[in-house]
Amino acid sequence: MTTPHDSPSGDTTAAKGTPTDIAPGTGGAGPASDCASASLASNAPPAPDVSASATPVAAGQRPDQRPDQRKAYLYGIATVAIWSTVATAFKLALRQLDPLQLLLVSTVVSLLVLAAILLVRHGFGGLVRELAAAPRRELLRAALLGVLNPFAYYIVLFKAYALLPAQVAQPVNYTWAITLTLLSVPLLGHRVTRRELLAVAVSYAGVVVIATRGDVAALAGGNVTGVALALVSTVIWALYWIGNARSPLEPVLGLFCNFAAGLPLVLAATVLFSSLPMRVELWPGLAAAAYVGAFEMGIAFVFWLKAMRLTESAARIGNLIFFSPFLSLVFIALLLGERILPTTLAGLVLIVAGNLLQRRG
Repeated sequence: MTTPHDSPSGDTTAAKGTPTDIAPGTGGAGPASDCASASLASNAPPAPDVSASATPVAAGQRPDQRPDQRKAYLYGIATVAIWSTVATAFKLALRQLDPLQLLLVSTVVSLLVLAAILLVRHGFGGLVRELAAAPRRELLRAALLGVLNPFAYYIVLFKAYALLPAQVAQPVNYTWAITLTLLSVPLLGHRVTRRELLAVAVSYAGVVVIATRGDVAALAGGNVTGVALALVSTVIWALYWIGNARSPLEPVLGLFCNFAAGLPLVLAATVLFSSLPMRVELWPGLAAAAYVGAFEMGIAFVFWLKAMRLTESAARIGNLIFFSPFLSLVFIALLLGERILPTTLAGLVLIVAGNLLQRRG
């Protein structure tokens, strides 16, 4: 997951949620930097500016809403704090639930949170009018993208977390913005610069350091599958970002449509390949899953949009996301009891350096 992305204009940060405004959190798609969008800016085809970096009205802000940098920082810091906890929440939930059960509970809770936000914002009648006024083609696209997010993306991501220590899965998932750069070549006709190639090399060197723990023969504790799944999750998220980047739908409404379309698939998969998590003794896992759905997939999305709409400079808010993966390691150590390895820190520094290098390009 879910975290705001900016539009190909490259002005703001790409960070969890629908790609036009938000990207998943640290444990989800990882708070990506605005390097993703900045790297596509000069070569991507023109797109409607519907991002959080757009003018207030284009971003969905009220015309009379004035910038308030203090409030923008508060919302931004709150969002980063939420993203920093989700990797830990994933692992806590997976102690009692399997990946499909975790996804089912979190998707239901997220859908309820998004529905509540939309109802507060528009009212029931207004929401019905919003859906009726939306182009059917865009609603269909949002439904099809629900196959990618939440269905495919979170199944793969949660399985990776089930197989790997959180301190391995979280930084590897953080490389999704680098994956986006690579996929933009065949899908968007993007021309990769030397700086971007260097950024890719530096970031994936960090992945190798984390996954091997400094010993190639001991890849992620012997779990090659887990690392592969974490990398595949970045491909799925990047494809979702590209597919949703030009959607004219209001961001929260678009994400709601994604999750509404994905829920039947998640439910069917859970019934067929797992079981419904209805036992009382599962309550710790259910609580953690509900937290993931409410905060990582819902509230963080809205907070980040609010921060982007209130800020005087999207770049200032975007810089906050680089604190998230390191803060996440603190929660992983304190709440999960994982001993943070020096190779994890070294690899994460390389991954963040790659993101920063690409961003400055």
